[in-house]
Amino acid sequence: MSIRYIISEGIAGIKRARLAAFTSIFSLFIAILLLGILARVSYNAYQIAQSMRGSIDIEVFLMDVDERTRDKIRHNLDEQSMVTDVHYISKDSAARIFRSQFGSEGGTLTDLDFLPASYRVDVSEEATAEEIDALVNEIGQVRGVEDVKFNRRLLRMLEDRFNNVVKIGSGVGALILFAALVLVFNTIRLTIYAKQNLIKSMKLVGATNKFIRRPFIIEGIIQGLIAGLLAVGVVYLLFHYLLPSLLPQVGILEWPLGKWYYLSSAMLLISIIMGYLGSRWAAQKFIRKTSITDS
Repeated sequence: MSIRYIISEGIAGIKRARLAAFTSIFSLFIAILLLGILARVSYNAYQIAQSMRGSIDIEVFLMDVDERTRDKIRHNLDEQSMVTDVHYISKDSAARIFRSQFGSEGGTLTDLDFLPASYRVDVSEEATAEEIDALVNEIGQVRGVEDVKFNRRLLRMLEDRFNNVVKIGSGVGALILFAALVLVFNTIRLTIYAKQNLIKSMKLVGATNKFIRRPFIIEGIIQGLIAGLLAVGVVYLLFHYLLPSLLPQVGILEWPLGKWYYLSSAMLLISIIMGYLGSRWAAQKFIRKTSITDS
């Protein structure tokens, strides 16, 4: 079977069931469009969450220890796998920070010797609240450490909110894709029913199911390609021109991985795959049924 024949038959199938094909393409277009918007918004939500996580650090307050003990504590912190950086804050530095934060009120306190020296510890953005809790407990047992603090509540809130967004987004995305898959399936099914007599004739002269299936699969792929191109165009126009003109804040949203074509390529690929899967599902099921009926 020539490639030209397969493609021409696939296009002819769309023409035969125009309304069904239009419904399938439009539904797949809406599904991929929503997935593209969801992906971009979710990516930026992830970036914001990560930047907020990056602002969460651990403060390790030290007792009045000698330099050797202080260096041992620093070495212990540097050896932790999730620790990315360690900053030492002396008593004098702590006093300056206190005065800068409290202004004139802080300036009236001439004696700030009660402020301890400390280490400010930056941890990996990938570290979970449970891992940081374990690290804090471990650091708290080190000799010479008086207290360890970090914003546990903020980190847990960020994790909970982001996990909820991921679960909801994944559920909505899966539901949208399943609906689009069913619509492509129904469109190809209608096309197969419209060509039942032709399929029977082809089987009588020895055509295999695989041979008959190919044009229907191409039809689904073409539907996916058209829907994907439309969705990519709308997403680009929406985020590049329309929304920034109405809401300038939208202009600061980043494209996933920094370039528009990564998301666009993913949208187009998913759309083609959905068209392929839906048409293959229908073609395998109903062409096989036709052969059973004939027998």
